[in-house]
Amino acid sequence: MYALVYHGPNNKAWEEVPKPTLIDDTDAIVRVDATTICGSDLHILKGDVPAVTDGRILGHEAVGTVESVGAGVKNVKVGDRVLVSCITSCGTCRFCRESRYGQCLGGGGWILGHLIDGTQAEFVRVPFADTSTYPVPASAADEDILMLADILPTGYEIGVLNGHVKPGDVVAIVGAGPIGLSAIVGAKLFSPSHIIAIDLADSRLDAAKRFGADVTINNGREDALAKVMEFTGGLGADVAIEAVGMPATFELAASLIRPCGHIANIGVHGKPATLHLEKLWIRDVTITTGLVDTYSTPTLLRLTTGGQLDAAQFVTHQFKMNDMLAAYDTSARAADTGALKVVITP
Repeated sequence: MYALVYHGPNNKAWEEVPKPTLIDDTDAIVRVDATTICGSDLHILKGDVPAVTDGRILGHEAVGTVESVGAGVKNVKVGDRVLVSCITSCGTCRFCRESRYGQCLGGGGWILGHLIDGTQAEFVRVPFADTSTYPVPASAADEDILMLADILPTGYEIGVLNGHVKPGDVVAIVGAGPIGLSAIVGAKLFSPSHIIAIDLADSRLDAAKRFGADVTINNGREDALAKVMEFTGGLGADVAIEAVGMPATFELAASLIRPCGHIANIGVHGKPATLHLEKLWIRDVTITTGLVDTYSTPTLLRLTTGGQLDAAQFVTHQFKMNDMLAAYDTSARAADTGALKVVITP
């Protein structure tokens, strides 16, 4: 089969590799019908995730069809259409029993495209298939459900729920890429009074307006801190969500928060950021970080299939698998191409 293979920072190839086989009796082999590229993949290619080694197949999001299952798989059968979650769950360890699947001690967590071969391939081996896949409703489109593999639960859990967004809050989101837009979509479920989106790219700020932001700030041309303080009467935002993963964006998010507010960091950071505790300690500010657990996936599936969440609006580009390198180029140059999420199919 063919797959997108990582060969070190800034080095990748679409090349022929062995087709995966069942290793454990809880595995499934899934034919990939749709996959996509995540900001985490771009961080890997920058060298920000050193645990990813030469030869790794990238990708941790897919919708596909089950081709074979191990003897221990009970709830997933050959021919099923499934959502392959970005997080793999053993289902039995301490953290999985607490629905903290991202911290799985039993061989799961974020492993696809990270510690084991991932989904940007024609086939993928999915460990713990019973607890790491979700059935796709017959009426649902692959590309809609694909958005639930990572970005929607990440924005919702690590941004909105960790940030304790409440009705009437002012929510400032630093970064209007797919994760920031997911946070906008998730925050709207809680009726904030205003959502403020901050980014350097006008194309992404235009997308933020379409997704429901009330105020947009281009912090390349405007002073985002001054604007937010002016808008909030000098208090700051109730919730500040960092959705980029750079020192400057984290430090900006921390500067925007009011006393007793919540800072929710979503971004994948490859470098240290300065934490100004000398300013924050006295203000009763809560700071959270996190890897998505995907405990919200069933809820988001119901909201999507019920029409309350429009997952299709994230998709801006379509590619075939043999154009994987072009898909990466389009995603990496999102400010120029307007790319949010690309969908890649056989």
